[in-house]
Amino acid sequence: MSVRSIKALFAVLLAIVAAVTISPTAYAANGKYVALGDSYAVAPGTRTYDNPNDPCRRGPLTYPRLWAAQHSSVAFVEASCSGATTTDVINSQIPQLTADTTLVTLQVGGNDVGFVDVLTNCILTIDDRDCINGVEAAKQAAQSVLSPALAQTYGAVRAAAPNARVIVIGYPRLYTIGGSCGIFGLSDAERTAMNSAADTLASVMSSRAAAAGFEFLDARPVFDPHTICSSGSTWVTSLEWDKINESYHPNAAGHRDGYLAALNARTG
Repeated sequence: MSVRSIKALFAVLLAIVAAVTISPTAYAANGKYVALGDSYAVAPGTRTYDNPNDPCRRGPLTYPRLWAAQHSSVAFVEASCSGATTTDVINSQIPQLTADTTLVTLQVGGNDVGFVDVLTNCILTIDDRDCINGVEAAKQAAQSVLSPALAQTYGAVRAAAPNARVIVIGYPRLYTIGGSCGIFGLSDAERTAMNSAADTLASVMSSRAAAAGFEFLDARPVFDPHTICSSGSTWVTSLEWDKINESYHPNAAGHRDGYLAALNARTG
């Protein structure tokens, strides 16, 4: 074999090696991102919707949309829908996962324990004890009902997207206790109880995420300096009687500077 032939053969071998080693990286860099979840993963709180009459209440200012816009080479599927429970995620959202999915964010659990009803009760009740009892019931449901439901949901996610990186997104605490809100509205006892519900949800979600081999993004330290009654800018909407369905959700800053920034810190 001539020197020229040997050089040509060597060049072919280098090309083959490059194709084998570079292609998977390039594929991962493009990839496919699927967002699963409830109202915290869509637009309530941002006041900006694709279609305000759509019950899923999706919009352009949410952290999944913003992440997708910043990573335009990645295919994006938005399956999240306001009001979703783990059952809804399993039945309606997980079927949108595919084997080529490379990234999944999953934020669900609050509706399984009736947290919206708990918040409403705390808002409307006069007696602190009624609010606190409702919160305690929701926390018990998180342990007895939500925990096994999350195990089933996370297992279904892994089965549908076996090669995906899955990041479970947590919920923030809502209030700074003893902060700038004063004595009007909910009492600090009620605010403390509501914060404890977020702590219980985080404990259950992080434990189940670890068992499934998923990552857990804890929203509490991210949002704590920006909760309701904090001295800084607020990333969570407060109670609005004329827009109850906007209340107690991340606002545009919460999605952008809170969830998106935290997600980008993990994914780049």
